[in-house]
Amino acid sequence: LFSNKKKKRKKICYIFFIVVNEFCERFSYYGMRAVLVLYFRYFLLWDDDLATSIYHAFVALCYLTPILGAIIADSWLGKFKTIIYLSIVYAIGQVTMAISTIHDITDANRDGTPDNFTFHIALSMLGLILIALGTGGIKPCVAAFGGDQFQEHQSRQLNTFFSVFYLCINAGSLLSTLITPLKSVASTLMVFIAGSGMYVKTDPEGNIMWSVCKCIGFAIKNRFRHRSSSYPKREHWMDWANEKYDKLLIAQIKMVLKVLFLYIPLPMFWTLFDQKGSRWTLQATTMSGDFVSILISPDQMQTVNPILILTLVPIMDRLIFPLIQKCGLNFSPLKRMTVGMLFAAMAFVSAALVQIEIDKTLPNFPSSSESQLKVVNTYSTTLNVTISPNEHLLIESFGVQLHTSKHTYSTISCMFVNGYTADLNITNLDSIEPSATTNYTLVNQGKRDFVLRHGEQWCEFSRKFGFGASYTFLIPSTDFLYSPDICESITEVEDMKPNSVHMALQIPQYFLITTGEVMFSVTGLQFSYSQAPKNMKSVLQAGWLCTNAVGNIIVLIVAELGKLPKQWAEYLLFASLLVAVSIIFSIMAYFYTYIDPAEIEAQVRKEQGLEPEEMEKETLEMEEKDEDQKNEQGVKQTKI
Repeated sequence: LFSNKKKKRKKICYIFFIVVNEFCERFSYYGMRAVLVLYFRYFLLWDDDLATSIYHAFVALCYLTPILGAIIADSWLGKFKTIIYLSIVYAIGQVTMAISTIHDITDANRDGTPDNFTFHIALSMLGLILIALGTGGIKPCVAAFGGDQFQEHQSRQLNTFFSVFYLCINAGSLLSTLITPLKSVASTLMVFIAGSGMYVKTDPEGNIMWSVCKCIGFAIKNRFRHRSSSYPKREHWMDWANEKYDKLLIAQIKMVLKVLFLYIPLPMFWTLFDQKGSRWTLQATTMSGDFVSILISPDQMQTVNPILILTLVPIMDRLIFPLIQKCGLNFSPLKRMTVGMLFAAMAFVSAALVQIEIDKTLPNFPSSSESQLKVVNTYSTTLNVTISPNEHLLIESFGVQLHTSKHTYSTISCMFVNGYTADLNITNLDSIEPSATTNYTLVNQGKRDFVLRHGEQWCEFSRKFGFGASYTFLIPSTDFLYSPDICESITEVEDMKPNSVHMALQIPQYFLITTGEVMFSVTGLQFSYSQAPKNMKSVLQAGWLCTNAVGNIIVLIVAELGKLPKQWAEYLLFASLLVAVSIIFSIMAYFYTYIDPAEIEAQVRKEQGLEPEEMEKETLEMEEKDEDQKNEQGVKQTKI
């Protein structure tokens, strides 16, 4: 009994290493991904469409590489070594990505802007590719490796592990947007290696996906060879593989293909869902994040999703779904997924309504065929300015006409115009010559102080900045000797008003998309696993990840080719497409017949004369389960 108790403590110990490893990895991944589109937009200075396209190309790659990781683990290295080696690749990618954000590497004149964008772009793309390869090796292996630590009769402990595992994924996602993810890169690898000596490590047994692909390929090839009408038809096209492959394998593939056929419409859900990290984050940059005494940045709004996940999953499982069942309604898994898709569509309708409100507050920027000109009068009297051909402007002393600016309206920027007769030094800015201006400078939200200095004379200028605003400050020509408080005479021009639409308006769309995620994603995985043979679950996992990848590719195509004039129109387009797809999916679901894979496998085994061996195996498993239950009961009695 004490030996059994010791084994359980040991198992809890090394399962802890696996779970913490997943938390650190997801913390690092989501923390980087949360600010990725902002890095593209404001550091590399890409436009919204290009930033969105590259973001979704990266996410798509992250969901395609797990197929490669699964093949490497099953056919060559095994899960443990695959996790170790590709975690190193992952860490190198994160470090490379971090280095690409250091503008001082190419900023020779120290003006805050990189001089060689090509270098930073190349370095960041290399980092993203390495991260995608790394996460591809980790994503399909860690969960399966954790499952390998349990025996087949330990279903209760296995379910507990996966519950904690899923909790760690969302906890890592939640905290990563609030705390920098850089330190977790090395932590992930070290924590996982720490438990190396205690893990159950299974050797590679061959890749089931490769076997499935070869079997399907042979069936198609054989059917093509015997396409003549002289050959009798077979019940299913996969039956053309009977000449070479085992009937049990063919029956298992038939079950998998039946589920994969239902996957065809699913990428459209991910097309909408993953835009919360791109389009919705960019939308938040045009909004106010002032929550009373707390300032929320645009990327931190993404924390609403994991918070709602941790809240809604138990509510749905323990309250909503059982209540629907008690009402006598047949809320089957496929119906849940259909409703989840409709919730995601409603989320984008909500996002469109928010965007319409935002558009009302944004300034009118010049089109591609227009320009704007800012004229500043630093003279002591009113000036009459004529702009060719015949436009006359009457500008008061230290006044401004016609603001010219196409700078980013979702940040805070300011510019100083020096009307003083000598050079001035301003805190955090370059020295300004007389009748000259500084460049637009990005500043943080809230109160900021500037010190104006000329020789031994100085004064302090303070201003509270609103997010999304732009300001021009006109320094008068008054001499410091006659006016020590020259800062009080600075004239302020608000070029752009601060963002006035509050980020709280995004909460409904996050609630709708998260509700859709719970109904669609969680239910979809449960349904897929219940409808597939045990040894084919990795194939379905690969298929499920591919739907996510295809969904992100669709966003990439629409962002580059759609070019809709208004963002709210794009939101409505995506919502309409998902509604149409959900209707198609509901029709496919209506004609789907649920199966019991174990029953079908048992029938095929019986036809092949494998039943005695399976019965013996089941008997051994039952004996092990009974023995485990007896040991647990003995431990309980010892505790009492």
